[in-house]
Amino acid sequence: MKIVVIGGTGLIGSKTVAILRQGGHEVFAASPNNGVNTITGEGLKEALAGAQVVIDLANSPSFEDKAVLEFFETSGRNLLAAEAAAGVRHHVALSIVAIDRTDNGYFRGKVAQEKLIEACGIPYTIVRSTQFLEFVRGIADSSADGNLVRLPPILFQPIAADDVAANVADVALAPPRNGIVEIAGPERAPFNEIIARYLKAVGDPREVVSDPEARYWGGRVDEHSLVPLGEARLGRIGLDEWLRRSQAAA
Repeated sequence: MKIVVIGGTGLIGSKTVAILRQGGHEVFAASPNNGVNTITGEGLKEALAGAQVVIDLANSPSFEDKAVLEFFETSGRNLLAAEAAAGVRHHVALSIVAIDRTDNGYFRGKVAQEKLIEACGIPYTIVRSTQFLEFVRGIADSSADGNLVRLPPILFQPIAADDVAANVADVALAPPRNGIVEIAGPERAPFNEIIARYLKAVGDPREVVSDPEARYWGGRVDEHSLVPLGEARLGRIGLDEWLRRSQAAA
């Protein structure tokens, strides 16, 4: 089976491509670097020729509200139109848990992307993931106030990129759900506890505090804003195991 992975050279894309190739599938890792650009449409027709499944892992290069929305709307329209012309039978997209319950610019862009997918007529599955463990440092840095890291008092359930890729590959090989699959890490705990554990493990001396006024990427959040409310597929790699693997690879 031919599978095209848009964003196939990125963090999740490269891992997903490797899993699918190990399974014997013909996989094309599409990116602007090899002539496939979902914003301009360049190379899409050629890349999608003969593809049964397309996995969309493209990500906006900017986090500015307007730029994110324009990216996901433009990329989504171009990609879905090319898929329809090519007769693609399953569109898989990676999204984020709770984007419809949390208000920030990036999440609004992902909501727009999901709406395009739901309306396009191509059989689809949307994989909504919690935050990646690989982004924990960035989250801490974005919430830093001098030597303090201020986090809202909410629940957090981060997932390792390896587990994300495994789930995306599994969904891509299954029949389309025409709906949403949610995935999350194996550990659910208060936001401040997980970030504090991470910082201690990497020798970062900053103090983590729970602050009810703190926001998440500019948006207000409540206790369950970043975790699944219903059933979710859980990854296998918790924070301690992920840290062990990361340090071994360093």
